[in-house]
Amino acid sequence: MDIRPIRTEPDYEAALDEIASLMGDDPLLGTPEGDRLDVLTTLVQAYEAQHHPVPPPDPIEAIKFRMEQQGLTVADMKPYIGPPHRVYEVLARKRSLSLAMIRRLHRGLGIPAESLIGP
Repeated sequence: MDIRPIRTEPDYEAALDEIASLMGDDPLLGTPEGDRLDVLTTLVQAYEAQHHPVPPPDPIEAIKFRMEQQGLTVADMKPYIGPPHRVYEVLARKRSLSLAMIRRLHRGLGIPAESLIGP
């Protein structure tokens, strides 16, 4: 098994191509191909974390996404944000989320607190 560190974008692209090829064969864990896939995936994840970090989601977009996922309306947000006018203000970015709102959204809707806090 000749595996090298991923240091450049061409190395990264080659590793992705090889991962796609290996996944097409659906190798079993513990086989040479399965081990190769496991190691390449780990290397790609490390490279992506360093060179292609995914920024945290925007807090308002995270709320809108959860509302869409769960089919929630502005009225449904009352226990988490407050009266409808306040929900509209928050969603329109005219009012910031308070710490109490963040806690209620996290506990009640399962939105990660780090997503609600924002950068």
